[in-house]
Amino acid sequence: MKPAGYYRALPRRFRNRPVLIVGCGDVGTRIGAVLAARGLRVLGTVRTPDKAPALRQAGIVPLIADLDARRALRMGPWATRLIDLAPPPGQGTDDPRSRHLIAALATRTARGPRRLKPAGHNEPSARRVYVSTTGVYGDCAGARFDETRPAAPANDRAVRRVAAEQLWRRASRRGQGAVSILRVPGIYAHDRLPLDRLRAGLPALLPEQDVYTNHVHADDLARICVAALWRGRAARIVHAVDDTDLKMGDYFDRVADAAGLPRPPRLDAAALAARVSPAMLSFMRESRRLANERLKRELRVRLRYPTVDHTLAEAFGSVVN
Repeated sequence: MKPAGYYRALPRRFRNRPVLIVGCGDVGTRIGAVLAARGLRVLGTVRTPDKAPALRQAGIVPLIADLDARRALRMGPWATRLIDLAPPPGQGTDDPRSRHLIAALATRTARGPRRLKPAGHNEPSARRVYVSTTGVYGDCAGARFDETRPAAPANDRAVRRVAAEQLWRRASRRGQGAVSILRVPGIYAHDRLPLDRLRAGLPALLPEQDVYTNHVHADDLARICVAALWRGRAARIVHAVDDTDLKMGDYFDRVADAAGLPRPPRLDAAALAARVSPAMLSFMRESRRLANERLKRELRVRLRYPTVDHTLAEAFGSVVN
């Protein structure tokens, strides 16, 4: 049996071209490390030069790029393999960053500067992955569902994500590469657990008012992005979530127990609103459980950390429930 995380050798046409990671932060660096370990040349965009050394250490060639300045982006026909992790701006109902990036991926033809065709238009191997969020569904009252459920964004942040998804799907239909869209939940990792929150004694909702949340380990997300890069279907949405089925307060309790910290106090929604940030409060108002059969069937991903309990068992030696 092949070990978890195994991938067969990539086709030659894939190995000979660089992979561009846009918005190369923590997850992007993990993705780059996976690709670089497989012998690929990886480039990653960062906004400021101080982020470049961390990318180089992971085997990624850093590119300084301001996604808010369209003229600063120079892509061209070489960028046939791209993973976009950049979030939309913090205001408005559109995503100009995705719009600028998609425009930058267009290349001029030999017939003149006014005739454009998408980069990779005549090249079936052109692939894109856009990393979105499960927040596009809004509050689903704890329902379990797959990717066929329509988006119903409940705040401007989610509206911007829907706008970005639509931009990428239209680009895919125009022939600008096969674009796979990953909807991603709360990202955690061994070094991304809510320990500071627990030490601060921030509250969670009462069990009867609590909401279901979804999770994915950052290392698994990196592997999912890599799988989507050459296995994802054009304009296809995939839930990049693990198998965890927990309410938010129960998640905090599991982490607290494993780390030997006090469990968070439980408050009703009215009392909790005065104790947590508006951003956290918005997450505590949305309850949903996302199915991940498409992730396993189409992308053929075997999760290294299928549940939060598996991560906690490895990190703290706790018992997998």
